[in-house]
Amino acid sequence: MKDKISFEDAMQKLEEINQKLQKNDCPLDEAIDLYKEGLKLADYCNKKLEAVSAELNKLSQEQKND
Repeated sequence: MKDKISFEDAMQKLEEINQKLQKNDCPLDEAIDLYKEGLKLADYCNKKLEAVSAELNKLSQEQKND
């Protein structure tokens, strides 16, 4: 996975992987590779969301202190 991928692109790729896996028409090795990539993308998206949430909380706290 590219380090510079946007959150939106990662979510789109994750959806594509999900659709491919739901079809159950790819070979087992490919399904495993897709699953692994999906896990990496999900982790990436989760970390991005956590970072944004932390930043918003920080900004909210700063706003309260002003």
